[in-house]
Amino acid sequence: MKVAVQLFAVAKDLAGRSVVELDLATGATVADVRHALAEQVPALATLLPRMMFAVNADYATDTAVIPLDADVACIPPVSGG
Repeated sequence: MKVAVQLFAVAKDLAGRSVVELDLATGATVADVRHALAEQVPALATLLPRMMFAVNADYATDTAVIPLDADVACIPPVSGG
């Protein structure tokens, strides 16, 4: 299945784009999305372990299954004060 992952802030900057299209197996999980992003966009690899993911506007754990036609967003950690 095709999954379009929205990127924000530093993740968007590192990837050089706001959306990354991934080809994943049906039943893929958020952990699979992390792995595929690291392979397709190596610049994100060191940041991915600290990123949160949202699936259909709800935060999701690594074990969450990505439904067909889901909205997936990758939210990098926030810093500052």
